[in-house]
This record gives sequence, structure tokens and C-alpha cells, in this order.
Amino acid sequence: MSLLSQTPAPRLELPPLERPPQVNVVTTQEEVLAATILVAGSAQRLMSIYTPNLEPDLYDQTPFLDIVKRFVLARSFAKVRVLLGDGSRMIRDVHRFVAMSRRLTSYIDIRVLGEDAPKPHPGYIIADDRAILYRANAAQWDGIADLDNAAVARMHLADFDSQWVTHAPEFGYRVARR
Repeated sequence: MSLLSQTPAPRLELPPLERPPQVNVVTTQEEVLAATILVAGSAQRLMSIYTPNLEPDLYDQTPFLDIVKRFVLARSFAKVRVLLGDGSRMIRDVHRFVAMSRRLTSYIDIRVLGEDAPKPHPGYIIADDRAILYRANAAQWDGIADLDNAAVARMHLADFDSQWVTHAPEFGYRVARR
């Protein structure tokens, strides 16, 4: 009898493995729209959207608009923030999301980035600080979606927040002239 067969192998007590992240790669308009709806639908407090031009294929679609409407009307503390690369669409186009933002000004806030916006524009939506759909170039549909990745969502949310503060509207006092 060999020595190996008589001695049991020592057992290692390992911590349980974490659940692997559920990162989904999206490549088509339909997949991006479905992921946008899933991410938006998971929001409980805050929805942050970075878009070059309010992409109507995503943000002017009835399922997305219904989610946003339910989100802000069901929670008095809900907030939707949008950083927009090109503000001309807000003036020249009839966009249902813009119309909704004009009716729900306490809940939906849109700020225009202007000329200093990064090129090419990324496109993303972040729900709270956990779920994200991210496209490095918003002119293409290729991206990733994850409904539970706090580390990645917080990283992009920090970038969003810094841009949000930088592009805050100026509310200066006007001095009345006599």
C-alpha cells in the first residue's frame, strides 16, 4: 500500500465564488434598444444618460418613454439627468423625450455639453450606480450592457458627474439699470 492512498488530501476551505458578471455584448439597434429599456427599467433613484443627440432610435421610443414616465411619477425623489452633445435637436426637432422633460422639469434635467464634448461621443445610460449600457462611440451600436456592475457603473458615473457640474447652467443675478 502506498503512502498516498492512506493519507487523505488536506481540504482547503475556500470562500464561495462570486456570481460572474452578466455582461452582454450588444451589436444591433434592436439589442441596444432592449438593453436601454432594461437598464432604464432597473432604476430606483437616478437615471443618467450621456448622448450626442438624443438618439431618437433609443430615447424617442414608446417603451423607453413609458418607463421614464412611470419612474419619475412613481417616486418623488426620482431624477433623470441627460448630458447632450448637440443641443440643436432640442430646438429644431419634435422629440417626445424633450417634450416630456419640459412638462416634468422637476424630474428631468437636460444639459448641453457644447464644443468641448469628447469626440467621438460615447453613448451610455446608467441606472442608479449599478446598471449600465455603454457604447464607446454612439455613432455605432456596438457596446456592453450589465444590470449589476457597480464598479463600471460608478466609474462612468463619476465622469458623468464631473461633466454635469462643469456644464451647470449659470444663474447669475441681473442688476437692474435705471
